[in-house]
Amino acid sequence: MIEENEHNESNNQSQETITKVTGMYKDWFLDYASYVILERAVPSIEDGFKPVQRRIMQSMKDLDDGRYNKVANLVGHTMQYHPHGDASIADAMVQIGQKELLIDTQGNWGNILTGDRAAAPRYIEARLSKFASDVVFNPKTTEWQATYDGRRKEPIDLPVKFPLLLAQGAEGIAVGLSTKILPHNFNELIDASIKHLRGRSFTLIPDFQTGGIADVTDYKDGVRGGKVRVRVKIAQLDKKTLVISELPYGTTTTSLIDSILKANEKKKIKINKIEDNTAAEVEILIHLPNNVSPDKTIDALYAFTSCEVSISPLCCVIDNNIPVFIGVKEVLKRSTDNTVRLLKMELEIQLAELQEQWHFASLERIFIENRIYRDIEEEETWKGVLKAIDKGLKPHIKHLKRKVTEDDIIRLTEIRIKKISKFDIDKANQLIESLEDKIAIVKNYLDNLIDYVIDFFKNLKKKYGKERKRKTEIRLFDDIIATKVVMRNAKLFVNRKEGFIGTSLRKDEFVTDCADIDDVIIFRADGKMMITKVDAKTFVGKDVIHVAIFKKNDKRTVYNMIYRDGARGPSYMKRFNVTGVTRDKEYDLTNGNTSSKVWYFTPNPNGEAEIITVFLRAVSTVKKLKWDIDFSDLAIKGRGVKGNRVTKNSIKKIVLKEEGISTLKPRKIWFDDAVMRLNVDDRGELLGEFKPNDRLLIINQHGNLKTAIPDMTMHFDEDTIILEKWNPNKPITVVYYDGQRERAYLKRFLIETPEKLEVIISDHPKSQLEIVSTDYRPMLEVVFSKRSLDSIQVNAEEFIDVKGVTALGNLLTKEKIKQVNALESLAYEEPNLDELEVDEVVIEAEVILEKQKPAENKDDPTKDGGQTSLF
Repeated sequence: MIEENEHNESNNQSQETITKVTGMYKDWFLDYASYVILERAVPSIEDGFKPVQRRIMQSMKDLDDGRYNKVANLVGHTMQYHPHGDASIADAMVQIGQKELLIDTQGNWGNILTGDRAAAPRYIEARLSKFASDVVFNPKTTEWQATYDGRRKEPIDLPVKFPLLLAQGAEGIAVGLSTKILPHNFNELIDASIKHLRGRSFTLIPDFQTGGIADVTDYKDGVRGGKVRVRVKIAQLDKKTLVISELPYGTTTTSLIDSILKANEKKKIKINKIEDNTAAEVEILIHLPNNVSPDKTIDALYAFTSCEVSISPLCCVIDNNIPVFIGVKEVLKRSTDNTVRLLKMELEIQLAELQEQWHFASLERIFIENRIYRDIEEEETWKGVLKAIDKGLKPHIKHLKRKVTEDDIIRLTEIRIKKISKFDIDKANQLIESLEDKIAIVKNYLDNLIDYVIDFFKNLKKKYGKERKRKTEIRLFDDIIATKVVMRNAKLFVNRKEGFIGTSLRKDEFVTDCADIDDVIIFRADGKMMITKVDAKTFVGKDVIHVAIFKKNDKRTVYNMIYRDGARGPSYMKRFNVTGVTRDKEYDLTNGNTSSKVWYFTPNPNGEAEIITVFLRAVSTVKKLKWDIDFSDLAIKGRGVKGNRVTKNSIKKIVLKEEGISTLKPRKIWFDDAVMRLNVDDRGELLGEFKPNDRLLIINQHGNLKTAIPDMTMHFDEDTIILEKWNPNKPITVVYYDGQRERAYLKRFLIETPEKLEVIISDHPKSQLEIVSTDYRPMLEVVFSKRSLDSIQVNAEEFIDVKGVTALGNLLTKEKIKQVNALESLAYEEPNLDELEVDEVVIEAEVILEKQKPAENKDDPTKDGGQTSLF
């Protein structure tokens, strides 16, 4: 409460009273908040429009004559309804126009892909779309209210017969609340409405104009707390170039490129340059430096730039002048039920109009056919005329469906003499019969209202849904661990003696490249271990014996260690891994006694187990001073175990005798086609068990072939057709159509350079891959275009020898081919090289090499460029 105060303002001590404003702030703030919520920011659940949008649509309907109108003219007309400035109206109209649903646009309306603004309202034009005319307006079912100045009438809600709010989406910030409703696919909304009308369940997921890839796992029906992750659609053009072809919702090419450049400046990613070739479609080229992994860069783009955005929907709508928070399913149900109500009203109005037409047509026929107009010739007063007509009608109106009113009789008196003189009783009967047929049809619609509404939605889909296919691909996303994909933008150094690590110790020992978000694992000579964040300079304890970048949940890196327990205690050996710890906390890997010491320590990224030699100090009581220890005899356990005792005597030194091999089982790797990623979590299709040097074979529909060592961060093209464990001795069979020669060719080859990206079809633009087989003895069926030719079967093994990957191959046939089908391959028992003797392995290898030699057919006249043919 503000108390009254008095103050002197002039020499004559005149007083001025301060008015109490108790309660004013509270009332005015609530009035302002209510106004912003109800009249500006939040859409209505009835028609899906905010007030400004509703007024724009009504203004466009007022001026609609089928031709384009200047937007400036439409904005000016809207100001009769909307008590705000022209700029806000023009911006709202541009947003509606850019959604390409309700407004047909002409001129420069901006670009949602690049973020370019629309031209000034005086330069652009608009008119209502046919869809808007069909579903948004009907004056007969519209409720009206006075405008802000009382001079005109405006609709309270437009009679929209479609879930428009979900199709367009909405976003607004009010006082104390906001709304963010994501757009959905036109055809999917119609399908969901039909399912609701049939009493079936349905699911709604967003669809964005800019396309992209979305993970809607946590959409939660669009209510508060939900989340949608959206990514760009990005592909690898070649080893040094990435191309972005679709954008996440809410981003533009400008904002996306800015975020990529900022990440590059911060050295989170590493790129050479970026090109924006966007026109009608998005095309952003990202050029990479040498020795930068495209797969890793893609993940880094998702992690550190706007290539991936997280959207938090919040479905808030106005219902009976109250803001409510509901899910998108409920919004669609309410919209569909409202469509049923509106269509029922339209049918009832149509029925009433038809019945009225039938009523007057029947009266008119009675009036003229029975010449009742002659009964008024001798009447001198108006009342007498009406009474005479009423009396003349009575014998003939028993079949009418309502009473004859005075207004009906007055309408009969207004019939022209010309119409009476040319009256045709047959045409009158036909008119009445046609009206009766229409009445029967409308009544049937009302009796089967749900079926009528379903047909209405189907017609909308047929008429307007052909070009409104889903643009956003739905896919599950794997979580990207930033530390695994970040560019190593710094160098880590260590001062082992003094116990410091950091990126600023440039005069000390270099350890490895690192990123500023990495964690570092440190082991000391006293058996202590800790993990800390990369920093300029950090004290971690003296006598550091090992420093490395820490990989969380890494179960393949195994540490082999021998330590002395205390100052004079026995020595123990242990093998362990470190999967996760608390940062900046010291962990004791020994038995915990003072003056413990690490004798021997090795980190092994693939669980290698070496053989070492232990030397003891010469003591008279000890006879054996030297022996070997194989770490592979020791099981891998947790870091806290005591370990196995090596000796109770004093150790002089430990020497590496033989490098170790991995003691870990080959990794089972799966491919999950839902997220298009590899994993070791038993999700998707098992590709096989992979040793450290095993590779994947990857072939796509464009004829690109490569092999690669499996990495969980790898990306795969959507048109990948072969993804399996590569067997170097297994021939690959390819049937392809050569665009230059316009014929099909078959070839078989082994991959000679696994590190090289190969193209297994000819480079003509019309060349295309037909069939790829990785079976040993594939069988093919060739179906000819000519019906007179029977299809044939081809044994690929007999048809052509194994040659090089760049070979053209043998002509499959000179006849035109309709298609080539893969049949069941012939049986083949693969030799187990592990069980063969050395001589047998050599023989087997010689056979394989012999098959790789090109066949000599110098004198064969059936050749086509040195290729054999079936015909």
